[in-house]
Amino acid sequence: MVRPTQLLHPTRPLAAVRPAATVLLLRDSTDPDRPGIEVLMTRRSMTASFAPGAYVFPGGGIDAADAQSHGVATRRPTQSDLHLTQAIAAIRESFEELGVLLARRADGALVDDSDIALLDRKAPFAAQCQARGLTLDAAGVFVLAHWITDRDLPRRFDVPFLVARMPAGQAPVADEAEQFEPVWVRPQDALERHKAGSFFIIFPTIRTLERLQAYANVQAVLDACAANEQPLWTSCPRAGLTHGAESRHMEHEAPFGELALVSPDGQIVHSLDWQHEQPVALLKNVQRLTAPNPGYMTGPGTNSYVVGDPASGHVVIDPGPDEPAHIERLWRAAGGRIQAIVCTHSHPDHSPGAPRLQALCVAAGLEKPAILGLPSAETARENSRFNPERLLADGEQIVLLGQSASGMVSHTLEVIHTPGHAANHLCLALVEDGLLFTGDHILNGSTTVIDPPDGNMSAYLDSLDRLDALCERHGIEFILPAHGHVLGDLRQSADNPSAPVEGGARAAIAQLKAHRLKREAKVASALRAVPEGSPDDWVKLAYDDVPERLWPVAKRSLMAHVERIQSLGGFNL
Repeated sequence: MVRPTQLLHPTRPLAAVRPAATVLLLRDSTDPDRPGIEVLMTRRSMTASFAPGAYVFPGGGIDAADAQSHGVATRRPTQSDLHLTQAIAAIRESFEELGVLLARRADGALVDDSDIALLDRKAPFAAQCQARGLTLDAAGVFVLAHWITDRDLPRRFDVPFLVARMPAGQAPVADEAEQFEPVWVRPQDALERHKAGSFFIIFPTIRTLERLQAYANVQAVLDACAANEQPLWTSCPRAGLTHGAESRHMEHEAPFGELALVSPDGQIVHSLDWQHEQPVALLKNVQRLTAPNPGYMTGPGTNSYVVGDPASGHVVIDPGPDEPAHIERLWRAAGGRIQAIVCTHSHPDHSPGAPRLQALCVAAGLEKPAILGLPSAETARENSRFNPERLLADGEQIVLLGQSASGMVSHTLEVIHTPGHAANHLCLALVEDGLLFTGDHILNGSTTVIDPPDGNMSAYLDSLDRLDALCERHGIEFILPAHGHVLGDLRQSADNPSAPVEGGARAAIAQLKAHRLKREAKVASALRAVPEGSPDDWVKLAYDDVPERLWPVAKRSLMAHVERIQSLGGFNL
């Protein structure tokens, strides 16, 4: 876990989350020219304390009475007490706000507007239904998603997004107090109107509507939810700044881990824009400088990291290409006090800048930092030759020590040999803060290329297992790759319920390994289908979900999978 002393921003208490429930009432479009789903939405009051003026799904807080009303509701055998309470709350809220009631008469028929006309939307809800012999149709309400309000907001809710089919014979009528202007809208139309500025919706609504577009009809949505009583996704988004404007991101999106590291308590202060002119502070003792070499293989550019502080001196990880302006910026970011330069591997976008950075230190009359790493193997390409001044051993620790005003400070980088992407690849763990610098072994936004003979898929997967064990041993939560934003999240807690129990780093590694093995299964299938084929034949089948323009690069990793399949005895995987 990151030391509080290294956080950039003071910790702050988060607003407590309150239980709530919302329901997406769905119907199938009757327009033959525009088939699909329509969802009922309504505009919130402009004086509402949360999301004023936004178009939302009906819903609100869960009352104590909702948990005491199980006896007047239908229930699926697999529906938990919690999900039943949430369904009852959503049914009550949709009735109070829009006059829509998900309930059945004593004969099992769904209620219609004639039944609803006999009920008072402001009187106790469950008692009225029971008195008139109505049973709440909670069995027809399914969990779609679980949202926890973002950490930066002063009012926060823990809210399931439920789904149900809109009953026939009912027309929504807003209460004209909390909700106005009920409207049936296709998800795509709502999103387009929001983008045009005429239909304001908030982030969870946007992301939910985006996912609804994937379903052809209401039954498809209900079937997907019924197959698993757990939410299809859970999210507590994080916010940063993109082009100077607030932007929000879910856990699977590239910037999320970086925001979790830099702004754990939801402070909206961190810029997510890629720029190359100045260092980006990630912690007080970790800076990132991205080399100005963006491209097809490097993404936004190669990330160089400066670890340490003025009291301890610094270690530079991956100085990058020999680009003079970038190297000078690295030197200045460290204040010239560089104790060592570590290259994670020998590829030309990682190691060539090391001699120039070393020379800058010497020219300034400062101590000459050693260039550390592992030498390139004989299998390396000509443009990937590298010989460090000192070899790093697997398990070795590089320790920075210094005396600050608050006492002794230390930053320990533990080395782990991770062949796979390159035979001489290293990763480094910043032990005190639970960070893992992964070079090209783990990237954010793409999978690294495994290019034989220097790349080896079996070694790569074995290295992932070793990294997972390292993360478990040191409680590592964040991965700092050589390309892309920080990966990971804090461990699951009351304030962070959407995070993995084991922490984001181990979850990212497990997901990456599963992806590689799934791809390998597709490669094996391609080999079976075209046993006498060529890599060009196989890549069309194994990478059919990848744009064709990427197939030339994909063929390198494909051949690494082929080698591994052969080493495991052919198709017997």
